[in-house]
Amino acid sequence: MKWRSRDILKRPDWGMVRSLYKSMGYSDYDLDRPLIGIANSWNRIVPGHYNLQLVSEYVKQGIYQAGGTPVEFGVIAACDGIAEGHDGMHYILPTRDLIANDIELMIHAHRLDAVVLLGSCDKIVPGMLMAAARLDLASIMIVGGPMEGGCEFDNRSSDVTSLAEGLGMLKAGSIDEQTHRKLEDCAGPTCGSCSFLGTANTMCCVAEALGLMFPGSATIPATHAERLRIAQVSGRRIVEMLHEGITSKKILNRKSIENAIRVSTAIGGSTNVALHLPAIAYEADCEISMDLFEELCRSTPYIAKMNPAAAPNVPDFHFAGGIPAVMKEILPLLNGDALTVSGKTVAENVSRAQNVNSRIIRTMEEPWSKEGGLAVLRGNLAPNTAITKPAAISPDMQTFTGNAICFDSEESANEAVSNGRVREGQVVVIRYEGPKGGPGMREMFRAMKMIYGRGLALKTALITDGRFSGTNNGCFVGHISPEAAEGGPLAVVNDGDVITIDIPKRRLHLEVSEQEIKDRLSKWNRPEPKFKKGYLALYARLAESADKGAIIRHKFE
Repeated sequence: MKWRSRDILKRPDWGMVRSLYKSMGYSDYDLDRPLIGIANSWNRIVPGHYNLQLVSEYVKQGIYQAGGTPVEFGVIAACDGIAEGHDGMHYILPTRDLIANDIELMIHAHRLDAVVLLGSCDKIVPGMLMAAARLDLASIMIVGGPMEGGCEFDNRSSDVTSLAEGLGMLKAGSIDEQTHRKLEDCAGPTCGSCSFLGTANTMCCVAEALGLMFPGSATIPATHAERLRIAQVSGRRIVEMLHEGITSKKILNRKSIENAIRVSTAIGGSTNVALHLPAIAYEADCEISMDLFEELCRSTPYIAKMNPAAAPNVPDFHFAGGIPAVMKEILPLLNGDALTVSGKTVAENVSRAQNVNSRIIRTMEEPWSKEGGLAVLRGNLAPNTAITKPAAISPDMQTFTGNAICFDSEESANEAVSNGRVREGQVVVIRYEGPKGGPGMREMFRAMKMIYGRGLALKTALITDGRFSGTNNGCFVGHISPEAAEGGPLAVVNDGDVITIDIPKRRLHLEVSEQEIKDRLSKWNRPEPKFKKGYLALYARLAESADKGAIIRHKFE
């Protein structure tokens, strides 16, 4: 079989390239084997990536064992948790496209033959999946795994976001500062992606559902030896995939995208999948609409419940059977013939899967809910759609009507919640936080957590053209499109306006006449860009609406 790397490693014409490799210690033996790229996002900033240096060593072992030569390079990775609640969050979603571009450029510039993707967390995994689809080479994904749950707090195992809930409790006087400080030391007991089903672990599960990871590998805890064994197996398998001609687009296609949507809603995954799966589908040349997303969510039962919707964490879900158990349960709804990196189909992969804990994973006949954990809303406030997560919302709060209290930034909303200005019965409106207006579509994580901490989670609602963390709960609607910065109706909501959220009817409505909305919009002035130079200024000009996945289009026909 002809490998891409052979084109630039033949003697005598490409002796200079061989010499460059040899200057780093590579031998003739190494250079006569296929070169397998390892795109490694290891760093010592992001807990979910802290163990990837060790994971990479086992990947290299597997590649060597199967007759390949590993060629490792670094990829950026930013931490949503550290970036939450300040200007840093503007930069998080835009890293997704940079990661995809970075991997594409490194692989093509050096004519590598295949790629192993090492990442975890919110935008890194989707960025890597986008790159895999774009490259269409033999590709396999390995994630760092979830961290263990922390000490008990508020009657459940804590996680790092418990600190934000605790801050609301501290401000409300229901806990003291010493309790909050103790929580800081025990909420994150190990490295790994945060222990709840936030966007990080959701996207790791999505990568498995797409077929780009070995079955069962998404949720192996970060500190467990099985994580290293699966890394070695994956290293061997990438070489086999190269020889078998299994490229990413044979796996990432319409069938696997549909499977991933169904799995993500069956486990009550993060609302951010509504951004990332359309972006991955775009790269895989099988664009999807929010109508398809809603159709699949409506027709898929919600069968696996974990934090933030319930007490069990992702490691608990793993030991209950994990993604293979979920996929086996909903197999009649899936494209069972979809190919995976194992060389087997989805149906073959999950044939022996077992659900060993019905308190976490239920059956299709007795689900937590007959409809999936995610929902697409429309209405005069969201003409192009909005996204919410019924799985994290109390049934009593799935219809809510209240008076708007409006904020033009996350910071102003956070200050108001912290100072007690948000009261029972209000709908908090946070706007100018979309892909263009933010820019970068920040998460309204801190506001939601402080609302919870102040005891208002079941008494208020929050809507935004920004995003949410997968750990948020309460009554919330995000991804409102068109966003305020593009002249969407959200821009002209006034304090005191009545807003109705009706999730069962998939409706988000401003109780104002259409003519009044038109009159207000005719007087609306587009705000000045928040960033006038640098990558965020470029991103604000290029990024598409949230209902399109906030993608940056790069295909020209």
